[in-house]
Amino acid sequence: MIKHLLTRIELKMNTFSKGQKRIAKYIEEHYDKAAYMTAFRLGEIVGVSESTVVRFASELGYNGYPALQKAMQEMIKEKLTSVQRIEVTENRIGDGDILTSVLNQDIEKIRRTIDEVSREDFEKAISSISNAGNIYVVAVRSTSALAGFLGYYLELIFGNVRIINTSSKSGMYEQLFRISEKDVMIGISFPRYSTTAVEAMQFARERNADVIAITDSMVSPLVECADSVLIARSDMASVVDSLVAPLSLINAVIVACVLKQKDKVVETFRQLEEVWTTQSVYTRQDVEVTEDPKNV
Repeated sequence: MIKHLLTRIELKMNTFSKGQKRIAKYIEEHYDKAAYMTAFRLGEIVGVSESTVVRFASELGYNGYPALQKAMQEMIKEKLTSVQRIEVTENRIGDGDILTSVLNQDIEKIRRTIDEVSREDFEKAISSISNAGNIYVVAVRSTSALAGFLGYYLELIFGNVRIINTSSKSGMYEQLFRISEKDVMIGISFPRYSTTAVEAMQFARERNADVIAITDSMVSPLVECADSVLIARSDMASVVDSLVAPLSLINAVIVACVLKQKDKVVETFRQLEEVWTTQSVYTRQDVEVTEDPKNV
């Protein structure tokens, strides 16, 4: 089955009506704008009815206009510049409440992640992480924050984590050259996809390590190298990279790892609590709130 939208349009162009040809031409030239228009708005722009736009989507083999929209959005993820992202965000929100709009979009991404993430791959990933000799977490640029968060907790749980967030090729391979079939790599990348993350995962695969991808869709370049794929919806067409859903997914990974080795983790954290208390790592304000301030 032909997947690429522009290929579908090219093959069907001679069979389209005049109105459908106008839609096709507009999408070919302005898919970055059309991707976030309603069927009514797209029809209004090109001078056809909303029903013509819906039929156009069906003619291309999509199950309705939302599926055509999704295909256009997949096309633009790697192509939008920072300036274009600002324009798209402005068109989405318009004169609406920015706070409500942004939070509702993030809520929707978490809902989609719940529906789309593979439970089988999730369980497989947790097993690989729990049994690994060493755990490598690779992410650069904006996703390096996710790597830091995941790596921090996995280090507390397992004590064998290496976080790689350099964009330097030489630095990356210097940290990776000991990876082996006993280890696991977790690669994290969202559009625009990091070449460094893809190459690191390819290297890990060549060394027979288990490879886990945390990314946004099955068309991500990370998928080809991965044994397990954890899909978390993001929105890289926005002004900023929305990583709410990926962070929620990572929270689930951490919780699952804790519960899989509960007895061992409980003992680890018992010892940590003793160290934190002895070394006064945290303040004691929460301990002494029962005292009457007048008697102090």
